[in-house]
Amino acid sequence: MLDVLVIGAGPYGLAAAKAARDKGLETRVLGRHMAFWREHMPAGMFLRSGPDWHLDPAYELTLERFLELRGETPDPLPIDLFLAYTDWFTEQAGITVEDERVLALRPGFEAELESGETIRARQVIAAPGIAHFAHTPPGWAGGDAVHACDAVDFADYAGANVLIVGGRQSAYEWAALLGEHGAARIDVVHRHPAPRFDRVSWRFVDPLIDETLAHDGWWRNLAQSARAAIARQFWEVGRLTLEHWLTPRLQTAPVHVHADAHVIARTRLSDGTAIDPDRIVFATGYKAQLANVPYLNGLGIDTRDGFPVLDAHMQTSVPGLYIPGFAATQDFGPFFGFVKGAPAAAELIARNIS
Repeated sequence: MLDVLVIGAGPYGLAAAKAARDKGLETRVLGRHMAFWREHMPAGMFLRSGPDWHLDPAYELTLERFLELRGETPDPLPIDLFLAYTDWFTEQAGITVEDERVLALRPGFEAELESGETIRARQVIAAPGIAHFAHTPPGWAGGDAVHACDAVDFADYAGANVLIVGGRQSAYEWAALLGEHGAARIDVVHRHPAPRFDRVSWRFVDPLIDETLAHDGWWRNLAQSARAAIARQFWEVGRLTLEHWLTPRLQTAPVHVHADAHVIARTRLSDGTAIDPDRIVFATGYKAQLANVPYLNGLGIDTRDGFPVLDAHMQTSVPGLYIPGFAATQDFGPFFGFVKGAPAAAELIARNIS
């Protein structure tokens, strides 16, 4: 019987696999290597994070080390270079990612694979891709209206009028990229004030990660006022302030911003603007709904508001089943929805796994 089965080969799955292997546990990793990043993020995209965000819980195979070996100091960091880092990390860590899809995970951790193989494991780390949780307003999905994670081939948008609903980094970066790929007109609409564009620092997350590692259950034991203050920091840095390098790109694109507004109907915005979009892109984020992960259904995992209920080591109500990443943010804080939290999540799991 296998010691540890890791389902998912994104940042959280790869970090957890490294932690399990470092403990000498026989580990298999199933999934497509960095699939969400390769298939649902567009070429030409840049990351908001710096070189200090990496995957290794041992802090050896870091992005900074990778960039030093290449002699590169990019600012901002292109997605292609980060993907090259994940390739290097996986190779250096001795991790083999098997391109296999899990159809079902049965009680006792018997995994049925699409290839027909069955794997039994003592413990499972499930790191489902965030694409499972893409949030689109009810009644709008389908046809020419898609979530931003499904709008990555911008050649299809040349000459089109595009409505983007949302006001975070992805909304504005998609607008810039669409303009660079020949969209005729781009309307960006969101309910909050217009963001400013400036250099931002995510260093405030570092002590939050440290506290999480130092004190079991730190986030869930915080006073509501403290949680609200942290949420406000994420709002100010992540939504009200966007990256400075977008400014010149947006200025040369046919972008029209509608702040403090919303969509009334397909042809009208609440600020009175008449629109006639050929395509609609929802940059409306992600919402946890564990039921959207097919292979986890049927295990009887306790949930709350769509999130799994986790203990201090990201273990679910099913002993031996761990779920790190975006699905852990309710019990561990919003920083575990970012790559920054991957090494810490892997360390938390490794402390408990045997």
